[in-house]
Amino acid sequence: MNKKLLVILVAAAILLSAGAFATIAYATHSWGVYHWARNSNPFTLKVVDSVTSAWDSYLDTANADWSKSDVLDLTKETGSTKSTERRRCKPVAGKIRACNYTYGNNGWLGLAQIWVSGSHITQAITKVNDTHFNTSTYNTPAWRRLVMCQEIAHDFGLDHQDENFYNPNLGTCMDYTADPDGPPSNEHPNQHDYDQLITIYTHLDAFAARLRGALSAPAFTNDDIDDDIDTSDAKEWGKVIRKSSDGRSSLHERDLGKGNKVFTFVIWAN
Repeated sequence: MNKKLLVILVAAAILLSAGAFATIAYATHSWGVYHWARNSNPFTLKVVDSVTSAWDSYLDTANADWSKSDVLDLTKETGSTKSTERRRCKPVAGKIRACNYTYGNNGWLGLAQIWVSGSHITQAITKVNDTHFNTSTYNTPAWRRLVMCQEIAHDFGLDHQDENFYNPNLGTCMDYTADPDGPPSNEHPNQHDYDQLITIYTHLDAFAARLRGALSAPAFTNDDIDDDIDTSDAKEWGKVIRKSSDGRSSLHERDLGKGNKVFTFVIWAN
């Protein structure tokens, strides 16, 4: 073979391989193997609405955005908005629960907490911290949409695409940013998020039978679940298993024993 032609072919192959790898790396942002069990796709996941009117539209937007996925539909269920209930934000078996409250000047804007049994998510919560969202810096539609969209997504298995606040925006709420409305805007999912959900949820689970098909019962009894964890207190989140580019924790793990764990995703005020 002509040496010049061989060089061209090798270079082309390298470029194609690099391009394919970059695409895969960019799109792969699930966190571990954790997912909800289900019998079919798309499956419906209920989100218990325990947010006040100041947050209702942002929760509605997040639910609508993620329901555009080919494998997932989020439906809202009315929950209590009493201040004591929102502060506690007790998880509901087989569902996501979303709450807002003045959780204190503790540095975090929002968090997602997921109870897992083996590789399956059995219940989850999203909390947004009004102590910070009531300040001029964060009391904007863009910040509220970004954080609600991101924390809800952690509750069904998506991870961040980037954890550097000062990198250019990727056009997804799964990207850390100091400028959520961009351009491009980081207030909604992008195609990579929907592609990743397909990757996570393509297979079906026999395990779903244990959840009675409709994700209405936990994989283990309430006696096994330490649901008294104070999620507003970082000391209760367990060990740090990942930090973002600024050196702050972004993911914690608390081992409950018997194969059960609680994971906490946190996004800090910048």
